[in-house]
Amino acid sequence: MNKTPQTEFQRIFLINGLPEPLTPASGHLQIFDNYIEGTRFRLRLMRDPHTKVWTRILQQRSEFTDGKQAVINLSEMYLNDVEYGLFERLRGREIRKNRYFHEFDQIEWKFDIYLGEPRGLRIAKADLASAGQAADLIPPPFTLIEITNDPFFAGGNLVEKNFSEIRTKMEQVANHEQQQIIDR
Repeated sequence: MNKTPQTEFQRIFLINGLPEPLTPASGHLQIFDNYIEGTRFRLRLMRDPHTKVWTRILQQRSEFTDGKQAVINLSEMYLNDVEYGLFERLRGREIRKNRYFHEFDQIEWKFDIYLGEPRGLRIAKADLASAGQAADLIPPPFTLIEITNDPFFAGGNLVEKNFSEIRTKMEQVANHEQQQIIDR
């Protein structure tokens, strides 16, 4: 099944961990994103640990920010094993994460807990229906710092970073946020 191009509106935040009622044992997907160097494409391999079903997707993402929300134009093609094998030769660097889902205040949230080199990075993304809904979002208490407009935290950029670089950036963002609160 192929998905026609769509526009998504998101707000993205750093979080300390999974908010209640979620736990690491809650239902989730295992995601393996391979960014194809020099392109806007990535190969996404997803596994549901409960059913052990694998999904293979070729995605093209174009991202930009508009005020407080990230606007993403996304096209995807679902691949069978043979097709994935052909594209797999183009694989770039990989990011692995566990993705959890939960609805809060009638908004669907995705919670990405990164594994491997970006271990320790935890992000919450609100998927919103419109630019207006994104602009009106009041961040829930489980969010720490908004990173929607920070290109450092985009997957295609994170794949090039090591643990130390990610940790340093998270500290810089936290310090900047604290300074803004003091200055108010």
